[in-house]
Amino acid sequence: MTVEPAKRRSRWAAPPRPVWEGEPGKAGLVAKGIVLAGACLAILFPLWIVIVTSLSSPETISRAGGLVVIPKGITFVAYQELLGGGQVQRAALVSLGVTAVGTLFSMAVSVLCAYGLSRSGSLGHRWMLMTLLATMFFGAGLIPTYLLVQALGLTDTYLALILPSAVSVFNILVLRAFFMNISQELTDSARIDGAGDFRILWQIVMPLSRAVLAVISLFYAVGYWSAWFNASIYLTDQDMMPLQNVMIQIVQKQEPPTGLGQLIKTNQLSPLSVQMAVMVLALVPVAIASPFVQRHFKKGMLTGAVKG
Repeated sequence: MTVEPAKRRSRWAAPPRPVWEGEPGKAGLVAKGIVLAGACLAILFPLWIVIVTSLSSPETISRAGGLVVIPKGITFVAYQELLGGGQVQRAALVSLGVTAVGTLFSMAVSVLCAYGLSRSGSLGHRWMLMTLLATMFFGAGLIPTYLLVQALGLTDTYLALILPSAVSVFNILVLRAFFMNISQELTDSARIDGAGDFRILWQIVMPLSRAVLAVISLFYAVGYWSAWFNASIYLTDQDMMPLQNVMIQIVQKQEPPTGLGQLIKTNQLSPLSVQMAVMVLALVPVAIASPFVQRHFKKGMLTGAVKG
């Protein structure tokens, strides 16, 4: 009995995929589900403890010996007192204002800079690009930066929370790469029709770049909302402190916010529930904004990283 020779694979046939790119079997799907479930549990369980503890009464926290896992006796006293006025509410308003103004300013500067650098024939294009890249690897340091802020008269002002960290070179490079991927024919046709650079940027480039603009805006907003270091070295007035710095004072130094000391002394409120409530308030804005920007992440970051 003769055996037929094996058929040669056509040179046009797709090459065999590696094992790790193949379709997973049932065991692989079960393993992936277990890993994802474990990852979600590792992320959500600490958040659950923080939320439940912030809503727990002093008696429940005392019986649990600290952090509460199973809710018993839910109360909103901590949130009512924190949002009813005083240090925490003022700090939250400061953080919201700095985040809103800082994000708008940072996006305006980053978009204008990235658009100018995306035009290869613009004045000083290469020199400015090399200068920006150099700042990613070399910095002046903390002391010269502080002396500069002090010389400009920005200490004890809200501008000290915005200007020193207003621009990220990485974000500019991502925006520049995205702008360079936009068809040159669109901008050329608009220029032939008499549109200037600002009109082209506003009416053509930015509408086509909504995905990357949403992602970069979220990056800047989260950075401003989470920032605490600039306030700790540039501000001395406690009434100007943002929420993150107040949270550090409450959590690390065990100092209750102004007006809550009497409730804690009378055992109407637990210091631990106040700490957890402040943490929840610091997480809420980011948790609300992230789902609206999530759908833009893949398109915005991958398209912006095609070429540089």
